[in-house]
Amino acid sequence: MPRMLDVSDDVRAEIGDEEADRLLAGDNTPGSYDCTSCRTPGDAEQERTSTVLFVGDETAVLAFAHATCLPSQIVTVTEEQLQGAVRSITGDDGATADDAAPSQAVLGVTSGLVLIEGELRPALVVEPTGAIARPGSEPGGGDEFLSLLIEQGFMPVASLDTVPPALPGWSVLLAMGQLHAILQPGTSGGSPVAWWQAHHPLQVTEDWRTAANKTQTVLLFAAPVGSIGRQPREDMLRDALDKAATHGRLVASALPLAGT
Repeated sequence: MPRMLDVSDDVRAEIGDEEADRLLAGDNTPGSYDCTSCRTPGDAEQERTSTVLFVGDETAVLAFAHATCLPSQIVTVTEEQLQGAVRSITGDDGATADDAAPSQAVLGVTSGLVLIEGELRPALVVEPTGAIARPGSEPGGGDEFLSLLIEQGFMPVASLDTVPPALPGWSVLLAMGQLHAILQPGTSGGSPVAWWQAHHPLQVTEDWRTAANKTQTVLLFAAPVGSIGRQPREDMLRDALDKAATHGRLVASALPLAGT
């Protein structure tokens, strides 16, 4: 069965035509894989799969992702981040004496429409690929993702019955119908800076964009790793959000839309 693999022109140029053709023919490609974005299983023979090439200072690593999570692309990282990506891809999370730092978690972002107060609201769901430590803390000190967001003004969510409150200074950047970044206030009153920025602008559905343009507001939900997962349908995403809220593992805010 032909593999449903996407190899972008940039990735092909980097790895060469011969290697790209081998991948497309099914050589050197795992049938099943863990998505490098959402870390849930994928199957290159059953669903569209993107080749993602992580390029460091001296080495490069080829990984795979659900096409719905990431397009095929080149991601430039530091050599230290690349080694963390290698450990994540291979599942080798064991620390060694040579580890200079823990592997860096990545924020996975999913868009969807969520029914609240009788209206479909445009939402973004943020879930890291690993535990988020407090800056400067010792490794293994626990997941501080929700605590850090609450300190920024995000509110704990016990249920999805009402729209969460607005968060001053934060916004969602949408340009040319694509999601580019989630912005947070700059230091000392300066210009907003990216809290999360897409390596490649992410497509959103026409319905999502229409709802966002109508309300000029996007609901941002955030949960620790393992709380939501990759959900193929919006009703399943809503169920996962409800469960996370019930278990005290969800925070949210309403952010103004920047752009169109």
